[in-house]
Amino acid sequence: MPHILIVDDEKAIRKSLREILEYEKYTVDEAADGAEAIEKIKENAYDLVLCDIKMPKFDGMEVLETALASNADVPFIMISGHGTVETAVEAVKKGAYDYISKPPDLNRLLISLRNALDKQSLVTQTKVLKRKVTKNREIVGDSPAIKKIKDTIDKVAATDARILITGENGTGKELVARWIHEKSHRANGPLIEVNCAAIPSELIESELFGHEKGAFTSAIKQRIGKFEQANGGTLFLDEIGDMSLAAQAKVLRALQENKITRVGGDKDISVDVRVIAATNKDLNREIDNNNFRIDLYHRLSVILMHVPSLNERAEDIPMIAERFVHEICEDYGITRKIITPKAMAELQQIQWSGNIRELHNVIERLVILSEQKITETEVQNYVVGNKSKANTLEDIFEKYDKFQEFKDFMERVFIEFKLQKNGWNVTKTADEIDIQRSHLYNKIEKYSLRRD
Repeated sequence: MPHILIVDDEKAIRKSLREILEYEKYTVDEAADGAEAIEKIKENAYDLVLCDIKMPKFDGMEVLETALASNADVPFIMISGHGTVETAVEAVKKGAYDYISKPPDLNRLLISLRNALDKQSLVTQTKVLKRKVTKNREIVGDSPAIKKIKDTIDKVAATDARILITGENGTGKELVARWIHEKSHRANGPLIEVNCAAIPSELIESELFGHEKGAFTSAIKQRIGKFEQANGGTLFLDEIGDMSLAAQAKVLRALQENKITRVGGDKDISVDVRVIAATNKDLNREIDNNNFRIDLYHRLSVILMHVPSLNERAEDIPMIAERFVHEICEDYGITRKIITPKAMAELQQIQWSGNIRELHNVIERLVILSEQKITETEVQNYVVGNKSKANTLEDIFEKYDKFQEFKDFMERVFIEFKLQKNGWNVTKTADEIDIQRSHLYNKIEKYSLRRD
């Protein structure tokens, strides 16, 4: 149900408006003057504000300007007993949705209120759809590292220089690549993305360069590759460090000659493509291990950009978290929720191994599970507790490089737990975990398990 704030220094008017709006099933708050109104707007997310103009401390115009400066989405309906045409025009110019004279006509007030809420709903839906279609979000943050990235984007976007973006998983390397494309002269051309880690090595060449009909068993028709699809635009090669050496050689040729050859073909095809690559790996180490071509590295890294981890720019967390809360509440069609200062401080103390991606998931969890205000208690219950468990698992994962070693460890822990739970009754344990008793004895011997 929409949440409305009534701002008026006359108690009788506030009471009358409250009764009318609550009868119409709206949730209502009150503020007796402009200063109180500004505080409440900062602390709560309102769907609409009914605001008197002539008030002590701050008048309605000042409340309007201050509120819209921090939250441009909340609609204002101004009400006044000293109204003139000039006042109404000034209020609308400053961002008010409507202006109503006192005493307000009930039908006019309710119609204006519903129209304002309907318009706001349409604006919100449009923003959500546009965000889903474009996939382009703003790079949020004021830390020195983020300012440096924005400055570098502005400098290199207008050129055709190849760019290598490095950084941990979830830091926003794809977003940086998108903004480079959006600010370049190729913005009207396509931005084609390829996740090199998600494509099997035997298919990566076909994916990048295309193939001719009959090139291999399943090639039943000609396929246009990503390089050709990106002609006149930008090709974003994500996780370039996971590309096979064979594919790297062909990419190198494409970058050197601006030509490609489809798999199974013998014709050179000219392409005009700007390549932006990204990786979470240390490519210098991969070169030392003979997993990455040094000549390709030099071709890709004309401009090097490093995206810092979220832990390296904790001062940006409040701004990013507020943005996520706003977007998630819009997506779910619910009243915007507020993160309290103590809760925000808790979020800044967390070690974010998953970076921006993890923070988004955590904020979504908090929005779903919390009440109107997200407090430090919710952060402790729904984030910090889960993080401690997750970190324990991460420590285990980091400990083992080979799958079989990890599998043996987990099997040992599982069997030992079940044996202790059943008082070392081997028959009962074998039945419970559904293996033969002789097999369980072999496992006990293999892992040198002993009863305390």
